[in-house]
Amino acid sequence: MVAVPSYVAFLRAVNVGTRFVRMAELRTALEDAGFTDVETHIQSGNVHVRSRRRSPGAVATEMARVLGEWAGFEVPCIVRTPAQLNALLEEVDAVPALLPGTGRRYVALADGEVPADAARTLEDWDRPGEAARALTGAVLAELTVDFHRSTLTNARIERITGLTTTWRGLDVVRTVDDRWGER
Repeated sequence: MVAVPSYVAFLRAVNVGTRFVRMAELRTALEDAGFTDVETHIQSGNVHVRSRRRSPGAVATEMARVLGEWAGFEVPCIVRTPAQLNALLEEVDAVPALLPGTGRRYVALADGEVPADAARTLEDWDRPGEAARALTGAVLAELTVDFHRSTLTNARIERITGLTTTWRGLDVVRTVDDRWGER
């Protein structure tokens, strides 16, 4: 018997503003659409599923379709395999501190690879208390300024990269990996 692949999805912009969803109802909507072993972690849209679809892209497309119809608004989904999530964290851990002092790290997970010109723009980012590096399918941001006062926003990263992205604190990504990542 072939094992059904496992995927981790990071939903963009749920439970922000008027885009509120209840995680229990979201799990039911995904289960009703044929996803199995559906679990969520906190209200920001971190979801584990199993699906017979054989690629993160195919899972992202189907999840976005299902959730958009269910929620009544677009729900972009950035999907990784557990191995890809683990590799991303290894890549993050290999990046030395980008700023002096104690910065907080965030990961903007992307729906594709960061183009080379965008990677250069991010590496050259020159605002006090803000730094960034392109990773494989993501952007690492390090901030010593308050997150809500930063000019390095998700919208700005999307404009620079031309990709759909969704931010998570590195601590959240590590917790998701601990729960659903490759062992």
